[in-house]
Amino acid sequence: MTYAPHEHLLTEARKKPELWRFAVGIVLVMALWFMLGLAFNSFVLPILIALTGGGDFLNGNDPVGMAVQLGGFVLPTVAVALALPIVHARSLASLLGARARLLGQGRRVLLALMALLAVLLILPPYDMGGPVEENMPFGQWLTFLPLSLTLVLIQTSAEEILFRGYLQQGLAARFKSPLIWMGLPSLLFGFGHYMPSEAGENAWLIVASATFYGLVMADLTARAGSLGPAIALHFVNNVFALLILATPTSLSGFALWLQPVPMDAETLRPWLWLDFVVISVSWLAARVAIRA
Repeated sequence: MTYAPHEHLLTEARKKPELWRFAVGIVLVMALWFMLGLAFNSFVLPILIALTGGGDFLNGNDPVGMAVQLGGFVLPTVAVALALPIVHARSLASLLGARARLLGQGRRVLLALMALLAVLLILPPYDMGGPVEENMPFGQWLTFLPLSLTLVLIQTSAEEILFRGYLQQGLAARFKSPLIWMGLPSLLFGFGHYMPSEAGENAWLIVASATFYGLVMADLTARAGSLGPAIALHFVNNVFALLILATPTSLSGFALWLQPVPMDAETLRPWLWLDFVVISVSWLAARVAIRA
């Protein structure tokens, strides 16, 4: 295991590695995110409601609501971008990695994972215990696709910037052990997916899956020395989960198909275990792509 490329991301972080500074930065990011959210809800959302007639803003089960859900992820990115120069005297670009490395690695991983996704889509089993349901006509789905892809990229980039960017780099600048700078952000990422009201008995299995996913992303980032591979993997994963085959309970506004309903906890559990396998295969494919 070599994480030497991670040093490319830590050069700026190590100039001001104090833990108090890191803690202040986290508080500032959360405060800015909260204030930006208030401003959005007070000024932008009413305009969107007037123009569109409203939407399912809580669950994202229609295009307008889903656009607001995903587009809202620009707020934490802006919050991090504003906090970095104030607390750490560094830019958002330094968090992402060198431009050539970021784009080159991201492109290679994206192409590799798109090929992998195509293979997975044509392999059996062809359903999830029942026929999938059409969520919107294919033509309408294609019409939304440029917007929906852009919004998914905003959402996935924001999560990587926050977890594998700010949190991981801030901890790695101060602590040598990967157990800390990989483990803590991944645990936070996992607990952020705790949804007992929706997942029921599978809630903790989903947390475990998301934590494992966070570790995979942290490992890719450390091996690559940029956020490009993690953003690409996260993007492809969420394109499938949000735009191709979504859950019927939430975040389905841009999806082409919906998973079979109803899916009880026992029926869904084997698919969650399969998710661990898919994440592992995607991680291996991304690692090969990085070396290319």
